[in-house]
Formats: sequence, C-alpha cells, structure tokens
Amino acid sequence: QLQLVESGGGLVQPGGSLRLSCAASGGTLDYYAIGWFRQAPGKEREGVSCISLTDGSSYYAESVKGRFTQSRDTAKNTEHLEMNNLKPEDTAVYTCAAGTQWCADFHSWGQGAQVTVSS
Repeated sequence: QLQLVESGGGLVQPGGSLRLSCAASGGTLDYYAIGWFRQAPGKEREGVSCISLTDGSSYYAESVKGRFTQSRDTAKNTEHLEMNNLKPEDTAVYTCAAGTQWCADFHSWGQGAQVTVSS
C-alpha cells in the first residue's frame, strides 16, 4: 500500500521560502497524481495544488498562484511543493495525498507538515 511522508515544514518569516517534500514508499508515484492540501486552525481543509498525469495540466489555488510550484522527482519517488513569498495566511498544516491520475479520489494521505509564517 502506498505510504506518503511529508518533510520540510517549519517556521519562516514573511517573504521567505520553504520546500515541502512528499516521499512515497510501498509503490510508485507513476500511477498517481499527488495533491497538496492545507488546513489552518479553525478553517476547513483546502486544496492547494495538483498536477494531472493525463495531460500535465496543473491546478493551483488562487491564493497561491505565482508563489507555489509543484514538481516531481521521479528518480526519488518524491513530490515537492516549492513555496515562495510566504505570507502569514499561508500558515497551516500541509498534507500530500495520492489520487487518480486526473487529481481526484484522493485515498492515501501523509501525516502532515506544519508551516508557520511569522515574524
């Protein structure tokens, strides 16, 4: 069964950058799209990004467009989320999940990584 483990979270000042990683084991990511999600305290979970494997199209939440970039390192079976120009409102627990190749039906979830943006 596919297992996902996030890393790279932490505390960063506004305007700073972080790169989250989502390492997969127990299977290859070749068959799955990875979605990134986040949940801030007192708020519902929201989708942040996903890249479809069917046509390569990417989805980014409006709030992160132009600042976040998702990518995949196939050799390491790992997905990344590069986050630049971070804002306090980006503070949340970020979780990766594996779904269908067209970014739906997410079924395997990581444990989450805390990202805190504060001065």
